[in-house]
Amino acid sequence: MSDYIFGRVLTAMVTPFNEDLTVNYGVAEKLADHLVNNGSDGLVICGTTGESPTLESEEKYELLKVVKKAVGHRGKVLMGTGSNSTAKAIKDTQKASKIGIDGSLQVVPYYNKPPQEGLYQHFRAIAQSCSDVPIMLYNIPGRTGKNLEAQTTAKLAQDLDNIVAIKEASADLEQSAKIRMFAPSDFLIYSGEDFLTLPMMSVGSVGVVSVASHLVGNQMQKMIRGYEKGDNILAQEIQQKLYSLFKVLFCNTNPVPVKFALQLIGWDVGNVRLPLTSLPINQQQEVEKVLKDLSLL
Repeated sequence: MSDYIFGRVLTAMVTPFNEDLTVNYGVAEKLADHLVNNGSDGLVICGTTGESPTLESEEKYELLKVVKKAVGHRGKVLMGTGSNSTAKAIKDTQKASKIGIDGSLQVVPYYNKPPQEGLYQHFRAIAQSCSDVPIMLYNIPGRTGKNLEAQTTAKLAQDLDNIVAIKEASADLEQSAKIRMFAPSDFLIYSGEDFLTLPMMSVGSVGVVSVASHLVGNQMQKMIRGYEKGDNILAQEIQQKLYSLFKVLFCNTNPVPVKFALQLIGWDVGNVRLPLTSLPINQQQEVEKVLKDLSLL
């Protein structure tokens, strides 16, 4: 287990579905166990990759119970409990805390596009109302329509003891560098993009909330550890080797490609729920080729 509170490699876990698109809790249990045995220091459930917008509340809490039981003390379990309603985010985080989470992923409010002061007050209210829960902020402006600026992130980290990390998925290295400059030294920055894991470490991140780690968790761990030990050549070799996988897993809307990839290697994770749709044939072929090239098939 890592010396960081959440670890270095956190897998943003897919939510397996049955053929009728009900949640397949049995496969979820087995997948969670597999991931923590293969490079993942922890799991993030009910996030973007877990199709959180189409999960019912009771499904999310049952999934938390199943995954928490499967992982035990071998890894951390974080849960996406954010919302664009501050009151709902507080309520959901408090309920998840009672069941048992190691951290909460709190996404930037989407659609209503608050100003920076609104973002600060939103996260402050959640942190103060859930003071026993370590919080990881989640900045993904491509999905939310709003960027959580570095100064706002740093102020939250300075003012709220339980805001301990950020999943930074803005793809902006300068912003990540500014967060590292202005936030407390123990505030943790995680890449929200697999292909930017290594570049972001050069400006102060500690790891990644990963999609690719469903397939190459041990190699992701090796890349990060190699960089930390000063073996830049090894880290770069792994980065270059996995680059095609990092890119093809986002050839379509996440998690459509990774669910297809998991099916190819024998995981019965099922399809995606509408409004997402299955991977087109040409993209299926792209994914299959990359997996074969990496000897994953």
